[in-house]
Amino acid sequence: MRIVFMGTPEFSVPVLQALHEAGHEIAAVYCQPPRPAGRGKKLRPSPVQARAEKLGLAVRHPVSLKSAEEQTAFAALKADVAVVVAYGLILPRAILDAPARGCLNIHASLLPRWRGAAPIHRAIMAGDADTGLCIMQMEEGLDTGPVLLRRATPIGATETTGQLHDRLSEMGAELICEALGQLDHLTPEPQPEAGVTYAAKIDKSEARIDWGWRATEVDRTIRGLSPFPGAWIEVEGERIKLLASERAAGCGAPGEVLDDRLTVACGQGAVRLLRLQRAGRGAQDASEFLRGLALPRGTYLG
Repeated sequence: MRIVFMGTPEFSVPVLQALHEAGHEIAAVYCQPPRPAGRGKKLRPSPVQARAEKLGLAVRHPVSLKSAEEQTAFAALKADVAVVVAYGLILPRAILDAPARGCLNIHASLLPRWRGAAPIHRAIMAGDADTGLCIMQMEEGLDTGPVLLRRATPIGATETTGQLHDRLSEMGAELICEALGQLDHLTPEPQPEAGVTYAAKIDKSEARIDWGWRATEVDRTIRGLSPFPGAWIEVEGERIKLLASERAAGCGAPGEVLDDRLTVACGQGAVRLLRLQRAGRGAQDASEFLRGLALPRGTYLG
């Protein structure tokens, strides 16, 4: 098929690579413009732009698709279909209607649960037992279109958003190739009205851990916000990110370190901290972290 690919972050890269390797003709790759990054604030291309250029594909990164000029340029590509995954811009009706077979979105949830910006984070933070992917036919509503294919996967007991992100990215690459291969034989299924939830964008104000929470909530928050923005606590005025955890046996005052393995008491139950990061340093497993910052039994974490 002749495809326009629309995506920006690392999550989208395996999908672009898979479409290219499957032999589809990629007429153009749309992504967000390069952004200032690093200490020098030099413009850095998005992961999708970097991979597209490596593959020798034409790249476009308009700041908006609302102008008649951009919409005419898009239509002139005469695509059979547009594949959209974490692109970052709203697609106006003229863009949605331009490809002969419409625009297909790879969404990282089992719709209609977790429509919106942060479905992977929210699934873990809510304690969902499983999640998955949907290939959705796009329309103007927020993730409201009919679903062509879906695939579920369990969420591991200690899985973080970063780990689940990578798994779903690879699954998405497989599923979109499967969908394109049988597009003529797929029947779009309207999403049910029951069970709709929205995955609001993560706000940094959600990231501070309150040890008065139940252990289940602390654990889900740590895993759901890892690696970005990262749940955090303060120890003697220093902010420390908590990047991995698991439920553990134990009880004590909220925030009390219960042993030499960084088991910490919560309002109900306890969690064991598995991976942490001090400000300005790399992430470390708990044993390595404790060699640099002692947190003996009886210490209270803020």
